[in-house]
Amino acid sequence: MICLFLSLFAHFFQSGWTGVNECTFIAVKPDGVQRKMVGEIVRRFEKKGFKLVGLKLVQASEDLLRDHYWSLRSKPFFSKLITYMSSGPVVAMVWRGLDVVKTARKMLGETNPADSLPGTIRGNYCVEMGRNVIHGSDSVESAQKEISLWFHQSELNRWEDCGSQWIYN
Repeated sequence: MICLFLSLFAHFFQSGWTGVNECTFIAVKPDGVQRKMVGEIVRRFEKKGFKLVGLKLVQASEDLLRDHYWSLRSKPFFSKLITYMSSGPVVAMVWRGLDVVKTARKMLGETNPADSLPGTIRGNYCVEMGRNVIHGSDSVESAQKEISLWFHQSELNRWEDCGSQWIYN
């Protein structure tokens, strides 16, 4: 039911989320946290010019993870995915910027690290698909859904980035 509501919400309010105001959801998975990669990942997004508007360290509940991965519920690996994602803390983040969803996906690399280019997060740091360090929204619509699952509106910050004039024309 919540997924239906979030889908409708995303459809009707999409226009406010495009352009420089576009947001994406990025999560450093338990293997990335254990491998102490959070700083490197944050650094890459900051250096790219995106603005961090939400960040928290979370021990995700199985209910949250089932909602998040709802579209994968019929896959044979679903229960292992939920177990893995609840095995340790996750760093949940929201990043804002022009085309941030599309650009973040390129920065992450392919889901299967073997298909990822060198220079991407997965291309540089991952070997196996089951331990691919990071999650990133694959569309503006899924970003809206994922952000609303992981963050309350009050947890997202609106702040003026003094460097934005050097990033955006």
